[in-house]
Amino acid sequence: MKNLDTQLALFKGKKIRKTLHLNEWWFVIQDVVRVLIDSIDASDYIKKMRKRDEELSKGWGQFVTPLSIQTEGGLQQLNCANTEGIFRIIQSIPSPKAEPFKRWLAKVGYERVQEIENPELATKRTRMLYKLKGYSEDWIEKRMRGIAIREELTDEWKNRGADENRDYEILTAEISKATFGLTPSEYKEHKGLKRQNLRDHMDDFELIFTMLGERSTTEIHRNENSRGVKKLKEDSKIGGKIAGNARKELEKKLGRSVVSKKNFLPKNSKIKKLK
Repeated sequence: MKNLDTQLALFKGKKIRKTLHLNEWWFVIQDVVRVLIDSIDASDYIKKMRKRDEELSKGWGQFVTPLSIQTEGGLQQLNCANTEGIFRIIQSIPSPKAEPFKRWLAKVGYERVQEIENPELATKRTRMLYKLKGYSEDWIEKRMRGIAIREELTDEWKNRGADENRDYEILTAEISKATFGLTPSEYKEHKGLKRQNLRDHMDDFELIFTMLGERSTTEIHRNENSRGVKKLKEDSKIGGKIAGNARKELEKKLGRSVVSKKNFLPKNSKIKKLK
């Protein structure tokens, strides 16, 4: 399966302008609509579409944001939407060109319902995606175990008073800083990554020490029955330090740093096409 952002940006050769906003791609709505309706006057179609689709019109401001986009006349504020918003707009367009996306949405929705009923399917699908990207079975096993350990930790945070939107990032940074000497954002910069998932570009040792730091933190929370963000933050530093000390001991033996600038998966690696 091709990268979804790439599909949206090209639409079979017809370029859709996009920009990074809030760490995700936002697409110019007029460009998307113009491609799907084969009309130059996309603005007029959008007005009629919003009148026709009352629910879309009511929620328009929830996912549509004016952003600065480079045009022939310079930077202009154009209405943009993220992937979710674009799909909602596509659903409201009765065009044969929109049907492939609608069918894809239906398929994804059905798969998610299946995963809710049987979570094992989500795990299998994740394994398959990593395999298609070119990762080895050994690496996938470590990554999947790391995902499980991470979920176990965030469950503890949730149950012990941390807020997902406000605190998880801070607590994760504490563990990472104590483990590797770098916060996740610093680590991504170190590896030259932008929007990519940091852990998808870690090698075996980096994944192992990440797991050690997070699993240690989880056990400390439980052992001390920690409550409140302040105590969770203290535990996170200690859990990360345990992994950090182990990392330093290994580095002394190896004579090199475990923290690598290299990306585990080569940049030119491409996802194999699903049959």
